[in-house]
Amino acid sequence: MAVASFVLGLIGLLLFNIVFGPLALALGALALLRGTARRGRALLGLALGAADLAVFAVALAGSHGSLWQVG
Repeated sequence: MAVASFVLGLIGLLLFNIVFGPLALALGALALLRGTARRGRALLGLALGAADLAVFAVALAGSHGSLWQVG
C-alpha cells in the first residue's frame, strides 16, 4: 500500500489530481496504520497526495472558479 500511495501521488501531480490525491492520502495513512516496513514511501505518498490537492486548488483558483472555459 505504501508503494501504491507513492505511485498514485506521483501520477496525481500530472493527471487527475482530484482523484489520485485523496487515494494517495488514504493508502499512505492505511499503510502507516498497519505498520508497513516502507514507512518512507508511505510518508512520501502522504506528502504527494497533499501536493496533488494543492495543485488542484491552485488550478481551480487560477481559473477563477471555472474549470471549463467557453468561448
